Amino acid sequence: MRIVFMGTPDFAVPSLRALCEAGYDVVGVFCQPDRPKGRGHKLAPCPVKETALAMGIPVFQPERIKRPEGVAMLRGLAPDLCVTAAFGQLLSQEILDIPPMGTVNVHASLLPRHRGSAPINWCIMQGDAVTGVTTMMTDRGMDTGDMLLREETPIGAEETAGELSDRLSLLGAELLVRTLRELEAGTLVRTPQDAAQASYEPKLDKETGRIDFAQTAREIDCLVRGATPWPGAFTTIGGETMKVYAVRACGAAGEALPGTVLAADAKAGLIVACADAQLELTQIQMPGAKRMNARDYLRGHGMETGIRLGTTEETDER
Repeated sequence: MRIVFMGTPDFAVPSLRALCEAGYDVVGVFCQPDRPKGRGHKLAPCPVKETALAMGIPVFQPERIKRPEGVAMLRGLAPDLCVTAAFGQLLSQEILDIPPMGTVNVHASLLPRHRGSAPINWCIMQGDAVTGVTTMMTDRGMDTGDMLLREETPIGAEETAGELSDRLSLLGAELLVRTLRELEAGTLVRTPQDAAQASYEPKLDKETGRIDFAQTAREIDCLVRGATPWPGAFTTIGGETMKVYAVRACGAAGEALPGTVLAADAKAGLIVACADAQLELTQIQMPGAKRMNARDYLRGHGMETGIRLGTTEETDER
């Protein structure tokens, strides 16, 4: 088979490598255009582009693959099959009609749950105990095509979205090769998704990571882990942003309003009231400072108790 691979971030790299290591003929790679990165905002290639170039595979980066120039690029490669993994662009019917064997997608959830662009983040933020990877045939819908193979894995109690993504990327690569082997053997079964069981989550933005201390300790923990490393969980203090990387429940709820700082010193830690418990913010990052253990930060910096994180005097009065 002549295969064209489409992917962009780190998650897609193991799938690309697995195809090549399994002996498949990857004739081209499509990925997102180079984007500004770092303090200097210099254009930087995505992980898939770097991997493809290192392996000697031609790379194509149309701004939108469904535009005429993108369609022409794909037609010129004459693929038998396309494979996508976190590509970041929707495929038009014109694109889907080019490879005679169709397009196989590696999706990081147990479909039909968590359709959309950020399934790994949302499965943690919604408190799932188990997730996995699904290979599927791509159609014009948003992750609505027939399912092929699925593989489950438990979510660790302290696992972040970044850590889970690393694990699922490897699981997805293995599942992809198994899928293509069965496709070649003619034993692959297509299973339509049950739309009644489907869930679709929106794209992430920075506001997704805002902590609401009126939620339970469990809900806040899931948000923090699901938003790490991006978009990042945060609250505000004195009009400035405090990033939060880890929390833990440490005591029974009292009568303090949610968000109230109950303790803030190196011995007790940074303890905040939430809906059902006292919550210790164990890893934080203050403006202009590096990420660090909150107790270490409090050894050299004071923080007033009794104030409420994530609020202002005006909102308190209302």
